[in-house]
Amino acid sequence: MSTALVTGATEGIGLELARVFAADGWDLAIVARDRKRLDETAAELRATGRAISTFAFDLSLDGAARSLFDAVRAAGLRIDALVNNAGIATHGRFVDIASTDELAMLHLNVVTLTELTKLFLPLMVERRAGNVLMLASTSAFQPGPYMAAYYATKSYVLSLAEALEVELAGTGVRITTLCPGATHTGFTRRAKMTAETRLFRYNAMDAHRVALAGYRGMRAGRTIVIPGVINNVLAFVVRISPRKIVSRVVGWLNKVPRT
Repeated sequence: MSTALVTGATEGIGLELARVFAADGWDLAIVARDRKRLDETAAELRATGRAISTFAFDLSLDGAARSLFDAVRAAGLRIDALVNNAGIATHGRFVDIASTDELAMLHLNVVTLTELTKLFLPLMVERRAGNVLMLASTSAFQPGPYMAAYYATKSYVLSLAEALEVELAGTGVRITTLCPGATHTGFTRRAKMTAETRLFRYNAMDAHRVALAGYRGMRAGRTIVIPGVINNVLAFVVRISPRKIVSRVVGWLNKVPRT
């Protein structure tokens, strides 16, 4: 029986991914920092008949990735798919955002993701089978004024995943990067936005649709999955447009409009 480890599995895209995996017959190891919500999510997922293991860790803290890995190994679980979903965002002018918030985001979005991949990937390579699903974003394709460091973290995720996909050729292990655009997940609340940006008002997708696209892309062995026609068009356009213009347009989209 295959087991998927899903980080950030109690809300948003992570919760929908856990539901999609379970519906397709996977056992799950789900990770989140809120024990109450973790237990509630596990109870829901167990109703599908799948085996669900829970791990309560705050992955934005130093050492949490290693502690999670050790706990999963101690539980005797073999992880066949690692879903690096957990992530947070900051919003506003770079000079106004608290350093503690930015550094916590960098640790979760970059350091923890890298460390978990470092820990679980060798086991998959040894078995010559496995999948890693990385959660990036369409923000990975361009700079993002008013969310500058967040966009930079997602560029890192995409770059890392594309490089690993080449390195892992012939090993039986595949890396898939899910790059959604704006998605209805409570993202604006967690990013401490005072209101929805233009990007969310004009082009936000349903989290289940995004998760389903990511799962199907992983199963098909795709390297990059961009859900939605508009998001695919935008991802292409920014690659062929002058960077200075792209930055200004993205800044306009990310700035909360005055009411």
